[in-house]
Amino acid sequence: MRKDLDDVIQGWPYDPEPGEVLAREVRARDGRNVLQIRIELGVLQLEVAGRPDGSRPHGASTYLDYLRYHASSKGTDQGPNWTMSQHHCVEADREFVQFYHRRMAWLSLRRYELAIRDSDHTLSLMDFVRRHGSDEDYIASHEQFRGLVQFHRAQALAAMSLERRRPEEAIDALRDGVERLLAHQRSWWEERDATDSPNPSLIEQLRLNEQEIRRNFAVEKTLREQLDEAVAREDYELAARIRDQIRAQAKSLR
Repeated sequence: MRKDLDDVIQGWPYDPEPGEVLAREVRARDGRNVLQIRIELGVLQLEVAGRPDGSRPHGASTYLDYLRYHASSKGTDQGPNWTMSQHHCVEADREFVQFYHRRMAWLSLRRYELAIRDSDHTLSLMDFVRRHGSDEDYIASHEQFRGLVQFHRAQALAAMSLERRRPEEAIDALRDGVERLLAHQRSWWEERDATDSPNPSLIEQLRLNEQEIRRNFAVEKTLREQLDEAVAREDYELAARIRDQIRAQAKSLR
């Protein structure tokens, strides 16, 4: 059995456009689908579900699942005051990197639902680190990327909505993304008087995406925006009617 990757590498040149991720989904010899990413020095191969490297840390689906168990009352007597060890931090970072590569590959392939799934995992791992991280510097090293993950998630939600011909839903997803980025900026960066928050440019990009969708699909106000305005005016009768419209629309889209 050949063990080199010559055929794969020679048949898949590394010639990306600036910022492009070269990815593809292929079928392995045993019939399962795997995700491949072309990098300058070769190819990364990732599993499409579970942990990207296919491992089961301590029998768990992901290292986050293992950490949650370890920090729970079943896993330790220390309960909510439990703190990650250096080894836990190293292994958590390994999982962060793996899910980053797979998220970027899914975005490149326009597999938005899967990109959202992996974004949610990363955000949950960040939440865990924020609660149980070993020190402030370690926590900050991850919080600085929370805005980027939220940005990718909002873009993926909006793109998926547009694929389903739901422009209002796409606009709501982008607006929600902006709110999450602003909340993170207030709760993390501004509390620490940080001047290098990456959020402003990401927020501006989401707002530009929203404006483009409004122009292309002639959407003035979404139902959610109309609902917010009705509640702000305390026009609860109108708000009730709009809620009924939103429910009816959600049922029709299932």
